[in-house]
Formats: sequence, structure tokens, C-alpha cells
Amino acid sequence: MSRVRLSTTSYVVLGMIALRGPSTSYDLKRAIGRSVGYFWNFPHAQLYSEPKRLEEAGLLELDEEESGRRRKIYSITESGRAALQDWLAEPVNAHFELRDIAEIKLFFNELAGPEDVARLAKDQIEQHQRRIAEYEQMQHRYGDVADVAPRMITLRLGLGMEYAALDFWRDVAARAERGEFS
Repeated sequence: MSRVRLSTTSYVVLGMIALRGPSTSYDLKRAIGRSVGYFWNFPHAQLYSEPKRLEEAGLLELDEEESGRRRKIYSITESGRAALQDWLAEPVNAHFELRDIAEIKLFFNELAGPEDVARLAKDQIEQHQRRIAEYEQMQHRYGDVADVAPRMITLRLGLGMEYAALDFWRDVAARAERGEFS
């Protein structure tokens, strides 16, 4: 195995293939969209380039179909599994990252009109309510599925954050209604 710098995306790819088994880049894209994509966003184009890079580094093994769709199917190697295990065992010293465009807009509320702040709060309330409903549906559908239940722990954090954001934006809406933003 060559020494290659691994990113969080690298580990997401390795982890997904370790969990799912042999996968195409399209399989990864779909699986990530229904799981870690809710809390870790990255360009999907990386899901087509990263497996090849990991295969060249000896962390994934490629099996290419010789006929039909000629899909490229990747499997994790022992070296890939070891790299993933090492990463999982490392402490996380990075600060929690929140990237919220609405929060940036709210920061500049003094430069906006009061109706803009009220509309921003209303829109955010609706978005967080939709996401809560989606998360609760996921929890209801998959919470008791044995294969998936261990990963549902991340949904608890997502729900907690969505409820906190909903409470925050409701407060902003109430403040806007009282004329506190002008």
C-alpha cells in the first residue's frame, strides 16, 4: 500500500463499503444520501473519484464487470479496513462545525429590513419542521431494524439540533413580530 493522504471523504467511502459490502460509486452516492449525507455534506463528484484513488492506494479492490454495464465494484481490503479502524480509534479534537447560511444572514440583520428577518425566521421554521418530520419518520421506519439500529444514534443528535434550531427561529420570529429588528 502506498502512503496516501486520507480525508474525511476517504473514510466515509471506506466505512460505507465496510458496512454495505462491495459497492459501485453510484451505490455509495445513494447510501450516503440516505445516511451520513444528512450531516456531512461534500461534492458527490468525489464519490466517483475517491474510490479509484483508494483502489490505487491498495485500500479498496476493484472488480470491473467485463460485459453489460461494465460497472466498477469496489470492496475494502485488509489495509483499507486497518486504515478505517485506525481512524475510528483516533480522538476527535476538531470543534463542532455548523455552516448555516440563515445564521449568517441573521448576523447581518441590522443591514436587512425587518420584513426580511421575519421572512427568514418563517422560512427557517418551516424547513426545520419538515426536517424534524423527515427524521421522525426515519426513526419510526428504521429504529427497530437490527441492521440499522446502531447507526440511528446519529439521528438522535440530528433531531436534537433540529428541535433546538426550531426553538431558536421561533424566538427570532416572535422578536421580529414585536418589532425588535428594525
